[in-house]
Amino acid sequence: MKLLRFGPAGKEKPGLMDGSGKIRDLSVVVGDIDATTLAPKVLARLAKLDPAKLPEVPLRTRIGACVAGVRNFIAVGLNYSDHAAETGAKPPVEPILFNKAPSSIVGPNDDIVIPRGSRKTDWEVELAVVIGSRASYVTEAEALSHVAGYCICNDISERAFQMEGTGQWMKGKGCPTFGPLGPWLVTRDEVPDPQDLGLWLDVNGERMQTGSTATMIFPVAHIVSYISNFMILEPGDVITTGTPPGVGLGKKPPVFLKAGDVMVLGVDRLGAQKQKVVAWKG
Repeated sequence: MKLLRFGPAGKEKPGLMDGSGKIRDLSVVVGDIDATTLAPKVLARLAKLDPAKLPEVPLRTRIGACVAGVRNFIAVGLNYSDHAAETGAKPPVEPILFNKAPSSIVGPNDDIVIPRGSRKTDWEVELAVVIGSRASYVTEAEALSHVAGYCICNDISERAFQMEGTGQWMKGKGCPTFGPLGPWLVTRDEVPDPQDLGLWLDVNGERMQTGSTATMIFPVAHIVSYISNFMILEPGDVITTGTPPGVGLGKKPPVFLKAGDVMVLGVDRLGAQKQKVVAWKG
């Protein structure tokens, strides 16, 4: 299934995409696409629905972030060896973890706001994992059974905030609008191998990133298992798993986002996002 949320920001309703690409209103069945809905039994019940019997939603309707009520938004840094190389870093020997603020989450096609004082706002197309059932001290063999599904994340990053001064990644990753998610949450059954997905990102029509999850240093199952050793993963938690090469920081000379730029990005099986970059207005 392709689950989504539609409507004005802050007032989104749950929906699903049917086989013909039409959005269907799920609000008569569930309250939202959130921790409760992502439980395996609920997803199994939704999978048995006949989409044709659900109200159709106009295609021009705004699409919101594909999961609501995210409590933990966890990210993995330098998880592609070629991306680590372009930033001048050594490949990590274990996953590098940091938090993105849940308040950074926006819809897949919402504007990206360059934060006040920013000089180096950058892009990162990533595969994100959405947890469906509680995971604590799970093995790699068990890990994917705790995943509800997958979506696209653009891990927007402010490199000066992230790497200069005290160099805290959290500062450069959690600004408002820095976490577009969606357009859909694609359930696990439709992504048989999360390590076989292509990723790409364009800025103003120019291809910047091309990669594959096959080149991750730490695959999804390892990441979920690893994190579960240090915290309890709850339904609705989001893990974004790192980016392939081609970020602005790695260009020679570096290239960063400016107001008016347009990003288009996608991951195989998971759809695409499109964002316009706008200046902070206070």
